[in-house]
Amino acid sequence: MGDREGIFAGDDPFAIIRRWLAEAEASEPNDPNAIALATADADGLPDVRMVLLKDIDGEGLDGSFVFYTNYESAKGRQLAANSKAAFVMHWKSLRRQIRVRGTVTREDGPQADAYYASRALQSRLGAWASAQSRPLDSRASLMAEAAKQGLRHGTNPSRPPFWGGFRMFPSQIEFWADGAFRLHDRFCWHRQETAWTITRLSP
Repeated sequence: MGDREGIFAGDDPFAIIRRWLAEAEASEPNDPNAIALATADADGLPDVRMVLLKDIDGEGLDGSFVFYTNYESAKGRQLAANSKAAFVMHWKSLRRQIRVRGTVTREDGPQADAYYASRALQSRLGAWASAQSRPLDSRASLMAEAAKQGLRHGTNPSRPPFWGGFRMFPSQIEFWADGAFRLHDRFCWHRQETAWTITRLSP
């Protein structure tokens, strides 16, 4: 893999991801940590939406990704039924993307508590107020529910039992960078028991 140099160099995919994300934070105008998360419903029909990737933990074979949501939302229910998922990070300013596939588990312990506590108060109350993905009469009813939750929980609400994190353990990570005349560079990392294997793919 002698031609895996420059932006693709390194023996740890998580180090490369952190490096690319740091570059995106300097050039991407909004939400450089946004990912398009794909899940599947009970019938196997794919579903995809944008969420924010909040943590990149660990390195090497022990690395993982964490995002947060309402467990009773569409994606929460889909992940409870089928723990396999995928996401893509795309940075238009860098002309790069990262594709990830893997399995997902709940992250609903101290790390989820700490992240929830770090959010703005109105966002914490909003988590209590929103029956995410379910029908809503009007925005006015949502705002009224948020106000009611503010009276109920005060200025230091605890994390709702139905709201927390999901942690993805990748089995495959692909790095893509735009090339002249659509001759792009692609490197796919596959997780094995003791190491990652790396394959250059045709564009």
